Amino acid sequence: MDKDAFIALLEKIAPPDMAEDFDEGRIGLLVEGTNHIEKIGCALDATPYICRRAAEERFDALVVHHPAFWNPMHAVTGRNAEILRPLLENNINLYAMHSNFDHAKGGINDVLAKEIGLTNCVRMDKTPNSIGVVGTMTKSFSEISRILGCALRVWGDVSGVTRLAVAGGSAFDLELIEEAVSLGAEAYMAAELKYNIALESPIPCIEATHYALEAPGMRVLAETKGWEYIADTPLTSIIQ
Repeated sequence: MDKDAFIALLEKIAPPDMAEDFDEGRIGLLVEGTNHIEKIGCALDATPYICRRAAEERFDALVVHHPAFWNPMHAVTGRNAEILRPLLENNINLYAMHSNFDHAKGGINDVLAKEIGLTNCVRMDKTPNSIGVVGTMTKSFSEISRILGCALRVWGDVSGVTRLAVAGGSAFDLELIEEAVSLGAEAYMAAELKYNIALESPIPCIEATHYALEAPGMRVLAETKGWEYIADTPLTSIIQ
């Protein structure tokens, strides 16, 4: 397909107007490459490793979830150079779909809920910034931990929880937690929990890793579209 058709496909999957304000200028086509796109790679992040792999695999395009560049760029040095060099040298397009893919049906949060076995799901959509899904648990937290491939840090007693709210990424926010409670959630799972949120939350908080919660959405997108998913799982461990 040509580049315009490729962009139109991605905008249909995750319409840019669904993105939150903080993503302005950080999503969409970030690096322009070849006009003829056949071989497509998919990843959670455009890390230097992922970009090198994209070059080695001779991809025409790389689709990622997180924006590759968060701050204005006045010089192409360091990590930015490591990201850009293999893409530019090999004429590879880089496209990011971030909060728009969080909000999209079939996106990050819907895939996450399905991945960990939630049923009777209700999407959190009370406000334009609401993300996440509340559903009935069919698996234990130990099983969910194994599915996600990461340990779970728990604040509170989750022994009797049957309705769980999940939100990909750093989505511990008291307004979101209150919305989850209004939908019947008895516990809330996301990434990057702050101490004050844990103290003030009306329900137990369960912290997974950012990567574990969001990578499934990009992997399933790749599988659905016949693209190649490239994993770059962070090395994490629990020391007790």
